Amino acid sequence: MLLVFGSINVDMAFDTEVLPQAAETVMGKGYRISPGGKGANQAHAARLDGSATTLVGAVGNDAMAEMALQALIEAGVDLSHIQRLNGQTGCAAIVVDGQGENQIVVAPGVNLAARADHVPEDVLARANVLLLQMETDYSQNTALALRARQLGCPVVLNNAPAKPLGVDLLQALDVLIVNQPELTMTTQILGISADDPGVLVQALAQRFSFSVVLTLGGQGLIACRPGEQPLMLPAMNVQVVDTTGAGDTFSGVFAAALARQQSFEQALVRGLVAAGLSCTRPGAQLAQPNAKDIDAALAIYQALHRI
Repeated sequence: MLLVFGSINVDMAFDTEVLPQAAETVMGKGYRISPGGKGANQAHAARLDGSATTLVGAVGNDAMAEMALQALIEAGVDLSHIQRLNGQTGCAAIVVDGQGENQIVVAPGVNLAARADHVPEDVLARANVLLLQMETDYSQNTALALRARQLGCPVVLNNAPAKPLGVDLLQALDVLIVNQPELTMTTQILGISADDPGVLVQALAQRFSFSVVLTLGGQGLIACRPGEQPLMLPAMNVQVVDTTGAGDTFSGVFAAALARQQSFEQALVRGLVAAGLSCTRPGAQLAQPNAKDIDAALAIYQALHRI
């Protein structure tokens, strides 16, 4: 079972030709309201890929709560430990331009009130992998990661949105997933410097004895396990419609594959393919592929790249 502790939002997405600059108003071509939040997106992606998935988080007592949970319910994610709290359900405003690039503002609402002690000990003990992100309270992520470490449950952290990471949390991780700005923030704070991202990834993996995955969007990813050389994987060649949630799709499917005891490289490739497919459709959860779609695209990717 994959256990996800994280945020649950409603996304309000606006389609435009160009992204607005500071103090600029641009006219949109349309908008859509759909479920989102990094925790929810990652749990949804994992469940669509066929993994038993439990999500722990919080929604408010407002009209957005049911909308935020609907796709998760339909996918079959275990929501029995979701808290319904006084306050607002998290909400994100997303602007997507004609090339599929985006700008995002998130109001976390009651996501910041989600607590690690709401994860029952027996649920954490049954989990094969714990997946975390950074749209919930930092101290709660740390507390839960330390509990998981004591129980021998592998911990995967997607440091998004990027926050400075303390040594206590870093030492509890088995895998750290970052994009380029998130990697730069983490390594600079730790005093690790290099121009080559592969060198940075390898140095970080070596320093803390965990695996590091650097996602590079259309360029693919660089990953490194402690004591090994960096591995580079190219992205799928797809027609990009919307990159919103692609990183969440990667993280969810990658962690789900690890929870099913697939190898590190197998999980990387599966997550990469799933993320590529998610870019071909608009939205976050609405764009995520199911296991059948991933399997079909994975066979093509592996044949093309001889993996």
